[in-house]
Amino acid sequence: MLEVLFSHIEKKVTLSRGDKEAIASFFTFKKIRKKQYILEEGAICTHLSFVKKGLIKSYRLDEKGNEHISLFGWEGWWVSDFKSFINQQPAILYIDAIEDTELLLLSRADYEQLMEEVPVMERYFRMLYQNSLVTKDERLISSNSYTAEEKFQRMLQANPEIMQRVPQHLVASYLGLAPETLSRIRKKIASTD
Repeated sequence: MLEVLFSHIEKKVTLSRGDKEAIASFFTFKKIRKKQYILEEGAICTHLSFVKKGLIKSYRLDEKGNEHISLFGWEGWWVSDFKSFINQQPAILYIDAIEDTELLLLSRADYEQLMEEVPVMERYFRMLYQNSLVTKDERLISSNSYTAEEKFQRMLQANPEIMQRVPQHLVASYLGLAPETLSRIRKKIASTD
């Protein structure tokens, strides 16, 4: 059941058989249905969620109820409201499933104990956090510096499968575009191919 997780971890660090056995004891499995919440704004984020199978989104709602998506997470991705998780304060994000999804959950207490008992996991998470900071910087630069078409093309280069799995209106929200704008961009690109 943890093969996807171990495969993901072993892209960054080497795990012994003992490490794998210890790691397995810290995770719980959870299935969620499409549109089911993992986290709602105002709740405390009690787990880091590793996506074993499926697709989820992390987002904020504005005063009009419009979603502003900050992240899509599919197989091999970690998702949480990290500030809420670490500080145990109310979340500012919603996280829910776009598809039926299978998660591996790591509680706050188990996260700390895992770092103590399996030191290689501290290195693994440090590498994840470094990559996350780079990705956030790139996303900020993209949102401030690129045209709508450039944002879309860069997203497709980074995640070519996204348009097959994510509805267009959600992709538009992620890019900070109106759905009509994204539709025009897609038509323009299709006509030049």
